[in-house]
Amino acid sequence: MTGYALSAAPQKISSPKKNNTMLPRDDFIFTIGYDGPVAIIDSHAKRRYRGLSTRALTEKGLFRAAYASAVYAKDPGQIQSVADAYSSLTGTAVNLAAMDRLFGVFPVDVKRSMLL
Repeated sequence: MTGYALSAAPQKISSPKKNNTMLPRDDFIFTIGYDGPVAIIDSHAKRRYRGLSTRALTEKGLFRAAYASAVYAKDPGQIQSVADAYSSLTGTAVNLAAMDRLFGVFPVDVKRSMLL
């Protein structure tokens, strides 16, 4: 159980260091699936679009990657921005609760990745 103190004595639970319990940002953004505890990464998209901001990904029409970037950043403003851009393009109102399911993006505790 990651992040939980199991003993009765109070313990300080520190925040995980970057990339310690979660994939690096570009790996998370371009994950296309999981094989057990291993994230499968789209190497072509990662190589082509790595390092782009959430806004730049949205402007390029890469809504899934943009949404994953916003989720990784844990920034409600970015998440709303991606949802608004997607809604205006499709002409439908998309609520934020449905975005996770729509794009299949969920924060997952995965430490390993494999490039495809």
